[in-house]
Amino acid sequence: MHIEAESDAEAVARWLAEYRASRQTQRAYRREAERLLLWLSEQGRGLGELRRGDLDAFEVFLADPRPAERWIGPVRPRDDPRWRPFRGPLSPASRRQSLVILQGMYAWLVEAGWVGHNPFRLMRDKRRRLDNRQGGIERYLERPLWDWFWAWLNRPMAADAAPRRVFERSRRRLVFGFAYLLAPRIGEMSAARMNDFVRREGRWWWRVIGKGDKAAQIPVPPDMLALLEAWREALGLSPHPASDDDGPLLRALDGRRGLGDNRLYRLIRDAFGEAADVLEAEQGDEARDAAARLRQATPHWLRHTALTHQAQAGVELRYLAGTARHSRLDTTARYLHAEDEEWHRQQARHGFGSGAAYEEHDDGGGSRWDA
Repeated sequence: MHIEAESDAEAVARWLAEYRASRQTQRAYRREAERLLLWLSEQGRGLGELRRGDLDAFEVFLADPRPAERWIGPVRPRDDPRWRPFRGPLSPASRRQSLVILQGMYAWLVEAGWVGHNPFRLMRDKRRRLDNRQGGIERYLERPLWDWFWAWLNRPMAADAAPRRVFERSRRRLVFGFAYLLAPRIGEMSAARMNDFVRREGRWWWRVIGKGDKAAQIPVPPDMLALLEAWREALGLSPHPASDDDGPLLRALDGRRGLGDNRLYRLIRDAFGEAADVLEAEQGDEARDAAARLRQATPHWLRHTALTHQAQAGVELRYLAGTARHSRLDTTARYLHAEDEEWHRQQARHGFGSGAAYEEHDDGGGSRWDA
């Protein structure tokens, strides 16, 4: 054995330590490993006893964790007795991602000598199920739905609205505007500081330490600068941050403390849910599908929405990749829907023509296609 560990939990902790440079990645990987360990523990088994046949049962469990009261619950601190490992059943994409992560964990544990085999390697349809390279991005809000949502966020408030409501509205506009205009990940949003916005040679930039501890600077468009100015005004601050203004960008109701990832996640999901209720109430059955899509949306959909809309607006791939901070252009290319749109346009040329099917061709001999 090549690692110091006395239990499965300690072996997994050694694996997770390899990702200490990326807090977001480490947290995501811990979540998936913990779910597997808890599932195995329910059966009195350990990591070394996982077999190929177990993987199908585990995937079914991810799709429908039962009993629900034991496995599913709202966000809670990890040491809260009401904490549960799932917020709800996992979607097919989330299940696939879970298996991808666990496959990598087992590969590492095999090399470490902790387990004797990697059961994921025995999956006959491994490429289909575990290949993390997907087709085009689909988890985003289409432009008309986003336009409605943004207009809803900006509806005028009553003149006698309580100060708390005014503050929350201003903060919500900043959260969604920030997410849409700069395409950050949720951890990058909650970690953002005021002086991450810097001015250089008359242009504003957002400095960010992203996935893999990679530093980047993203151009700040005028609409984002306007949102930042309005938000700072709501906080009683000058329009633009100074270089020594290290306060959090997103703040709690006291105007000082920052927002953590979990609070920000709930804020975004609550706004989507509230908007869905309003849309359905105002437009009825016609808006049922759109409302359902809003209820389905998660914070990461905002990043997908931002990048997809930039691509549709004609932003060049190299600049789109810079905003997304992707190391591979083929990853960014998943946001390009131009070929799909052109294919659809070309396919529309093929049809029954201007007349009915089996149109008669009068050449003096009656119908060409007599029945």
